Amino acid sequence: MLTKIRKFYSEVRVELGKAQWPWDPNEKGFRRYKELTDSTVVVLIAMAILGGYIAFFDFTLINVVGFLTHP
Repeated sequence: MLTKIRKFYSEVRVELGKAQWPWDPNEKGFRRYKELTDSTVVVLIAMAILGGYIAFFDFTLINVVGFLTHP
């Protein structure tokens, strides 16, 4: 049982070594994660724009349907 666990963790380390990480290992400090932070900012901005778009049309449709169905 213990040998299977060790084998699993050693294989995981080998596979993680093959992975391409979203930062430059030669950089130091916060600049090391530049690509990661840039991508995160892009995703957050896209989510805010999409959320605003959906909220605007939801609000508009609620008022239109309410206007059309109000006795």
